Amino acid sequence: MNQQEAAAALSVWVALESPTSHPAGVSGMMDLVQKDVAGLPIAVERIPGRDGLGDMVMLRAGLDNGQPAVAVMSHLDTVHPVGTSAKDLPVRIDGDRLYGPGVYDMKGGAWLALQAFKQVAVAGSAKRPMVFLFTPDEEIGSPTSRAVIEEIGRGAKAVLVTEPARSGGKIVTARKGVGRFDVRLEGRPAHAGGKHADGRSAIREAAHQILAVEGMTDYARGITTCVALVGGGTAANVIPQHAWFSVDCRVTTLADGTMMENRILSLKPHDPDVALRITGGMNRPPYEKSAEVAELFDLARKVAADVGFDLQDCPMTGGGSDGNFTAALGVPTLDGLGIDGDGAHTLQEYGLISSIAPRQALMKGLLETI
Repeated sequence: MNQQEAAAALSVWVALESPTSHPAGVSGMMDLVQKDVAGLPIAVERIPGRDGLGDMVMLRAGLDNGQPAVAVMSHLDTVHPVGTSAKDLPVRIDGDRLYGPGVYDMKGGAWLALQAFKQVAVAGSAKRPMVFLFTPDEEIGSPTSRAVIEEIGRGAKAVLVTEPARSGGKIVTARKGVGRFDVRLEGRPAHAGGKHADGRSAIREAAHQILAVEGMTDYARGITTCVALVGGGTAANVIPQHAWFSVDCRVTTLADGTMMENRILSLKPHDPDVALRITGGMNRPPYEKSAEVAELFDLARKVAADVGFDLQDCPMTGGGSDGNFTAALGVPTLDGLGIDGDGAHTLQEYGLISSIAPRQALMKGLLETI
C-alpha cells in the first residue's frame, strides 16, 4: 500500500465520527476493524458495550506456544462531538497533513498498528502470541475497559500503546498519574435581599475550596491541580444552596498519588454550615520509566534504526493513557507509537501522512522481535 492509498484508507476511519458518548459511532469503528481482518488468520472476539458505551474488539494471532503475549492497545473513541467533520474540522488532505476528528488521537495510530498486526499474522513471523485490544472509552478514563486492559497486561511480555507520537516522532516511556474528583457543596438558601444573613452560600464556600485545591499545585514535585468545571446557584436573588466543581490532579509517583488523593478527599468546609461531599480518586496510576521499560525502548530504537530513523523518547508527559494501567502492573510498556502530527483535542488536529509507513514498520518490527 503506497502513501496515497494509506491516507485514503485512514480517511475512511476518520470520517466515521466516534465520540465516546456516541456508542453507535464507536461500535461502527469496531465494525471497520472486523471488516479489515476478515478472512485472515486472526481470531476476533467482540465484547458488547455496557453503561451506554460502545463495544470492544479483541484480536488474537501469532504462535500459540504458551509464551506471554505481545499486546497492542488502541482506543477508537474521540473527544470531538458528532458534526465536527461536517463543520469545523472536515476530513481533508493538505500536503503531508491529513486533517480530521481523532486522526492524531488516535485513529492514525490504531490504523497503522492494525496494518502491522495483519502483516505479521499473515506472515506468521511473531515469536509469541499477539493480542490487539480496541477500546471505546479511553477519553473518559476507560471505565468499562480497564479490567480487560489489566487482564491482558498481566499475561503480556510487553504492551505497545498507539497513542500519537510526540513532537517530531518521539515515543512515550513515562506518564503522570491522573486523578479526577467531584466536589458537591450544600449550603442554606435565603432571599438575597430580605434574608441575606440567614443564607449560607455554597458558591462562596466553593470559592474557598477552589483556591485551596489550586494551591496544591507543586511544580517542583510534578504535581498539578486544576479546577476547570464549576456550577451552582438557582437565581440571581437567592443565596445559593448548591454548588459543585471538578478537580483534575496529575502526579509523578504512586506515593504522591496516594498523598494527593488523601488531601483532596479530606478537604474540610471553611464555613461549618456548608456541607462538602467529595468523590473520586486517582484514576490512572503513574507510568514510570523502569529499567524494564528502558530495555524495551532500547529494543525499539534498534528496530527503528533498521527501518531507517533515529527513535527518541520524551520526558514524562502530563497526559494519561491506558499504558498507565499496564505499566503500573510492572509490565514493560511503550506508548506514543502512533502517527506523528499535532492538535490533539483541537479543531486543527492532523496526522502526518509521511509518518504512517515508518511507524507501521516500527510496529511490525516490534511484533516480530519482542
